[in-house]
Amino acid sequence: MCIKESLLLHPPVTAISRCCTQDVVLPDGRVIPKAVVCLVSIFGIHHNPSVWPDPEVYNPFRFDPENIKERSSLAFIPFSAGPRNCLGQTFALTEMKVVLALTLLRFRVLPDKVEPRRKWELILRAEGGLWLRVSH
Repeated sequence: MCIKESLLLHPPVTAISRCCTQDVVLPDGRVIPKAVVCLVSIFGIHHNPSVWPDPEVYNPFRFDPENIKERSSLAFIPFSAGPRNCLGQTFALTEMKVVLALTLLRFRVLPDKVEPRRKWELILRAEGGLWLRVSH
């Protein structure tokens, strides 16, 4: 739940583009014509307050199994979705779990007063990197 919440707040890739293979009718009746290239804002989806209340607040309980039943599977897409999603998704999630587990096994993580600032590039980064305070 913590890893998913971190990916919700700070998706590594903030936007993707897709070419419509057919006309798409939106809920309000407007139509996106076939062959139009659409930009999908993953960051925007993840920070939509109508889907995610308090989208800037870290709350891992959003991903409690009881809380995800009514949510669309397309509301959380840190690795994109569909046939062109990230090939490394399973590896990346596994790597995150292993690194987190080994870090917490060996160290005590201390709070840090410095809030990371987002640096918008091809991928979302932390300006100046992420510093982790630990004790043994």
